[in-house]
Order: sequence, then structure tokens, then C-alpha cells
Amino acid sequence: MTDVLRRGRASLAFSFLAQGATFALLVTRIPAIQDRYGVSDALLPAFLAAVPILAGVGSVTTEQLVKRIRPSRLLRWSQPVVLLALLGVGAGDRLVELAVALGAFGLAVGALDASMNMLGVSLQRTYGRSIMLGFHATYSLGGIVGASLAWVGAHWHLSLFVSYLPVVLVLLPAAFVGSRWYVDGGAASGLEADADGSADVDASVDAEVGKGQGESGALVFRLLLPLCLVMTFAYIGDSTVSNWSAKYLQDVLGSSEQLATVPYNVYMVMTLVGRAVGDFGVRRFGAVAVVRLGAVVAALGFAVVALAPGAWVGMLGFTLLGLGLCVLVPQTFAAAGRLFPGASDAAIARLNIFNYVGFLIGSPLVGALGDAWNYRGAMLVPMVLVLATLGYARSFAPEPDRYGDGHERPRTADVGRGSNGL
Repeated sequence: MTDVLRRGRASLAFSFLAQGATFALLVTRIPAIQDRYGVSDALLPAFLAAVPILAGVGSVTTEQLVKRIRPSRLLRWSQPVVLLALLGVGAGDRLVELAVALGAFGLAVGALDASMNMLGVSLQRTYGRSIMLGFHATYSLGGIVGASLAWVGAHWHLSLFVSYLPVVLVLLPAAFVGSRWYVDGGAASGLEADADGSADVDASVDAEVGKGQGESGALVFRLLLPLCLVMTFAYIGDSTVSNWSAKYLQDVLGSSEQLATVPYNVYMVMTLVGRAVGDFGVRRFGAVAVVRLGAVVAALGFAVVALAPGAWVGMLGFTLLGLGLCVLVPQTFAAAGRLFPGASDAAIARLNIFNYVGFLIGSPLVGALGDAWNYRGAMLVPMVLVLATLGYARSFAPEPDRYGDGHERPRTADVGRGSNGL
């Protein structure tokens, strides 16, 4: 059993790393993609928005598919599609080819993100301790590797196809071979049951996912909504950094063009550091304390960025942002798994949609506020949204006070039994 879980954990961690590298290779070469296909500045936002929208569709579809197909199978086949779609972006030369490649990338990445986190949550439940931040740490590491490879390609003036091909040739077979050792939620629960002599997890809730009505449906919506909001706020903050850090440092704080490329790399490095140690913090102090600390540190980071007198102080703000924001998303997925132990796959698929909602809102929101007001003031908006996470922190407790009256209630899965589950 130990070997099965260890292999499952290692193979899933590699999947997170591969996806981090793949996504970074796409987003860091957007200017080169625009030049290759002749995409105008007016048309570029439509192409960029299509990816998270289609990813949301992919995540919704995954919620339905996991009723019939194991998440491990969805992950096993969606990751190659994402990698091949990346290669397709580098191989084409017409707008229609770019549209097809990005469309395939978006749909597959929605299924990939959802299924990866489903497997991560189920493994964490079986391990009985926090390991989700470690998976997302490997994603951050992959992002750093991918961004570095993109820099090499740009520095040596390599074509997109030449830059992407070696990465795909390495990651595609490695991810496919590693997928043999994925551990599904059902398999993980079976291992856990065998170990302690308990009965198998009741699958009736999963069969009824998506049909919530009456008291059970209202309870489910009430429980999941705070996590959806936290996910949205976290990705508004993340997209603010990824889309506006360079422009802010150069245009507002007066840095050089070269120095303006540093904040995002610093941000990614700090997300890696924060996630690498975050699981220990959750085990020692609990998820609620870690989420609250992350929200406060992130809000402080936005405040420092907004008030920074110069580029180096601004860099400190982006450093704090990486340390603060990095814990929110993994803990949100983990909390959804705890709240809906009998239907965690469906809960995670729904929650994952708000990843893309935040990504879609964040960049246009800051840009519009910056143009209408000023960019310093615009940075205060994601600060306030991140601080709002403090009001929802109790939703991250292992057994939260769901009604706010100091009394625990039956678990959601138990409420759903004999009713409608999720």
C-alpha cells in the first residue's frame, strides 16, 4: 500500500510540474505568438480570453465525465492533448490554426486542472495530512523551468516550434508512463479502508452529484460558495501580478525594461518557497491559520506595491504577494474535498471554474481602473478582495461551524445520503 501511494504521489507531482512548464511556455511567448500569426492588438484579447472560457467549459464537462470515467483516465489523456496543442501553437502559421490549437488547449487544460486536483485531494485524504501545497509547489517549479526555457528560446531567436518540440518530446512520454501509477479517489479510499478495517466509501453520493435540491442543495451551495469566492479573489490577485507587474514597475515606478521582467520571476520563486513549506504550516497550525496569514501577507504585498516610492520597494511588494497568494488555491481545493468527502470530484470540478473566472476578471479590472483612475489605486482593489478571504477562513476548518452558531452539523455527504448529494 505504501509503495502504491508513494508512486501515485510522485507521478501526480510530475503531472503538476509538466503542466506548470507547459502553461509558462505558452503565456511567456505571447508576443512571439502574436508576431508569428499576425494577431492585431485589438484581436489579441479575444484569443487570450477564449482559453480560460474554454477551460471553464472543460472543467464543467469533467464534472459530468467523472461520474463514468475515473479522474486518472481523464488526466492520462488530457495532459497529452495539452502538450500537443502547445506544439500546434508553435507549428501553425494561419489564424484558424492558432484558434484550433488554443481551443484544444483550453478545453483540455480545464479537464487537466480539475482531474489533477481531484487526485491530489483524494491522496491527501488517504495520507491523512496536508500534501496539496507540495503538488502546487511542483507546479510553481515547472512554471519557473518553463519561463526559463522560454527565455532561452527568445534569447537565441528560436522559432516557437523549435522551442516547444524538445519540451514536448521529453514531457509527453514521461507523463504518459507516469500515468500508470495514478491513484484514484476510489482506489485511495479502498486502500484506506483495507488499512483500518472500515467499510468502503459509499458511492451513492457520487452517483447523485449535480442533482441537489431542497435543504441538501441549499446547504451545498452555502458551503461551496465561500470557497468559490476565495478562489476567484486569489486568481484576480495572481492575474494582476502576471499581467501588470512588468508594466507597473516600468511605467509607474520608473524601472528599466530589463528590471521590469524581474517581478514575475521573483513572484514565481516565492510561490515555490511558500508552497514548499506550506504543508508543514498546515500540519502544525491548521489550514485556517495558514489561509489567514496568506491573505494578510498578500494584502500587505499589494499595499507595498501601491505605495512603493521606487522599483526596489515595489519588488518587495511582489515578493510578499508570492508568499501570501501561493497558499490560498491549494487549500481551497483541499477544503472542498473535506467538505464533500463523498462527492469531492464534483465539488472540485465546480470550484475549478472559478480559477478561470478570477483570471478573466483580474487583468481587465486592473487595466480599466488604471486607465480611468491610476494604477496605484487599481492595486488596492485586489488588496481588498484578498482581505475579504479573512471572512471566509472558517470554511477551511476540518469540521467548520457551518451555521455560524457554534454548533456542528452533519457532514454534507451524510446530509446528501437518502437525498440528492451534491
